[in-house]
Amino acid sequence: MQLFDAHFHIISPDHPLVENNGFMPEPYPVADYRAATEILAERGYEVRGGAIVSGSFQAFDQGYLTEGLSMLGDGYVGVTQLPADVPDSQVLELDAAGVRAVRFNFKRGGSAGVEDLELLAHRVYDLAGWHTELYVDSRELDELAPVLARLPRISIGHLGMHQDGLDAMLRLVERGAMVKATGFGRVELDPAKTMAAVLRVNPGALMVGTDVPSTRAKRPFEISDLDLIAQTVTDALGAHAVEDVFWNNAARWYLHRT
Repeated sequence: MQLFDAHFHIISPDHPLVENNGFMPEPYPVADYRAATEILAERGYEVRGGAIVSGSFQAFDQGYLTEGLSMLGDGYVGVTQLPADVPDSQVLELDAAGVRAVRFNFKRGGSAGVEDLELLAHRVYDLAGWHTELYVDSRELDELAPVLARLPRISIGHLGMHQDGLDAMLRLVERGAMVKATGFGRVELDPAKTMAAVLRVNPGALMVGTDVPSTRAKRPFEISDLDLIAQTVTDALGAHAVEDVFWNNAARWYLHRT
């Protein structure tokens, strides 16, 4: 099965890392990620592309990201964190290097703040067609809803993190938001029930990612997480829809920018 890994991290000690809440990650270079994808392929999940996502501990460094993208090649894109005053020229340079989204990390910081969300999201969309990715506890979405409703394209990571915010997240899905089925070891919800709820609202909204190396997760990624996603999609929509969730939805979102 072909997989677009919509959320993973590359951690290179050759580039700046910033301690975040007392945490510094272990290295996870491109070579380690490639080794992980080889294991996935042996289990029937062939990674053909994906999105490198900036972590809180990488703050506004872009060197690790552009280097990682050049090493991984076609089919891979970047999701970066930017300061609100980033020059237009840097956005366009990053776009040429393969970056396709800006990330707001409201869970752990390291990104621009909520006060910059609307302006920066519109800037990068108008300049380069980028969408905005949110690492946010879904219980905060109702408060953010007036701003989010004005943003052109958004995605929500790790299934929104918490069961109590599911209804708020589903209202955003109704308006076109995408949701990443990632980080099952981080969340306070039932992944299968949450994915099924998203699929009922919009089968095209769900994307799949490994979240490797799962820094700070209570439980790291397991291949059984992908098995659970495939089974949930099959139960909800039929086996024919698994390809859409594992590849087509994310490839359309990241690679085609439609």
